[in-house]
Amino acid sequence: MAFPDIHAVIFDMDGVLIDSEPLWQRVEFDTMTALGLPITYEDTLQTTGLRIDQLVEYWYKRYPWPDYQRKGKHSEENSNHAIAERIINQAIITINQNAKPMHGVIEALDYCQAHGLKIGLATSSPSIMIKTVLTKLNITHYFEVTTSAEHLAHGKPHPEVYLNCADALGVSPHHCLAIEDSFNGLIAARAANMHTIAIPAPEQQHLPKWIVAHQQLANLTELAGYLESNK
Repeated sequence: MAFPDIHAVIFDMDGVLIDSEPLWQRVEFDTMTALGLPITYEDTLQTTGLRIDQLVEYWYKRYPWPDYQRKGKHSEENSNHAIAERIINQAIITINQNAKPMHGVIEALDYCQAHGLKIGLATSSPSIMIKTVLTKLNITHYFEVTTSAEHLAHGKPHPEVYLNCADALGVSPHHCLAIEDSFNGLIAARAANMHTIAIPAPEQQHLPKWIVAHQQLANLTELAGYLESNK
């Protein structure tokens, strides 16, 4: 289908700009199994796109552990805050050491910039992770706005982080294109009344759930051609 007039492109971060989802999965798996949770590495796919505190709560509801507290910056070793902080700190180290940009990132950003499209970022990851990733990839200068769901009442799949990004860009959500790799992120962008592109991980591209997106692409190298053909 052809897009209407697009004024802004809003990128998710993990799995769209940087190949960090497998690294997040490994840190999540190691942290949760250390708590004694009987999960597999593949089980961590269920939390892709969730904010870190939501991820911790997701697993607590399924496999409760002692000394858990949901809210506040509690010092208890097994509180939501402590476990979330543990995951974030290890993820930052791992991403700085091993993460690489997704295929076509620079080409996609260059195209958007050259064609006068505003560029935003809407992610469930905390602000410290945004800074880590954009600095590592040397792409900070492309983004007019970066928004995190870190301190919002609800993270993805709630649309608030996308609506905040569109508002900060000064663009109606109807004229925004959101690019996501996760189902939770797509639900958030659709709920924000944005046009959507899904770029799932290669091993997930065959799954029928991506029909939720307006369009599915293999990677970001296809973005420019797709937008050109749908003007």
